Amino acid sequence: MILFQDLVDETQAGEVISEEKTLSVIDLIVNGGAGSILIISVLFVMLAVALYIYFERILAIKAASSIDKNFMNQIRDHVMNGKLEAAKILCAQTNSPVARLTEKGVSRIGKPLDDINTAIENAGTLEVYKLEKNVNILATIAGAAPMIGFLGTVIGMILAFHQMASSGGQAEMGALASGIYTAMTTTVAGLVVGIIAYMGYNHLVNRTDKVVHKMEANAVEFLDLLNEPV
Repeated sequence: MILFQDLVDETQAGEVISEEKTLSVIDLIVNGGAGSILIISVLFVMLAVALYIYFERILAIKAASSIDKNFMNQIRDHVMNGKLEAAKILCAQTNSPVARLTEKGVSRIGKPLDDINTAIENAGTLEVYKLEKNVNILATIAGAAPMIGFLGTVIGMILAFHQMASSGGQAEMGALASGIYTAMTTTVAGLVVGIIAYMGYNHLVNRTDKVVHKMEANAVEFLDLLNEPV
């Protein structure tokens, strides 16, 4: 009978230990107190904004980088044959930064090359601005999220030391642990959001640079086309 009771006690103790080791993400947030909930809520909103901007820009950049490989060959044929209207129509039917830059150049054929080059550069600046829309917000989130997390760290440590000071140095470990718990959870949340936003920002910058290089290459090809002897 005693052995059976000991076995039951050990089983119950094992269940308690397993329950104590299980901690969901929601419990991790809620158990940190009001300060932790507030700061992590702000970080969650920042994460949602960062993810929205990232995926929206990825789709926009992907659409901007897709263009028919024969596009410039068709433009060359139209220009060499004097079919400028056909070249403009082809550019208008192709929804990409390269086509819009080429259309600017085609519409100014007959003017000095410097004027054509300036028109293409101005159009290119506008296209780059469109590609980089809201990307700077990702950089801001990447820098601000860890700082907000560290703010929670400072608040949590202040609460812990305040509890210690208020109790005359006889504070219970549970009260101290609550403040330290708040500090650690907000730090982790801030770093996670910051890392995600930072990686997303760098990826978007790299993808944008590739599109810009493609625009520059096609602009140079178009200007070379105008310099070819008739």
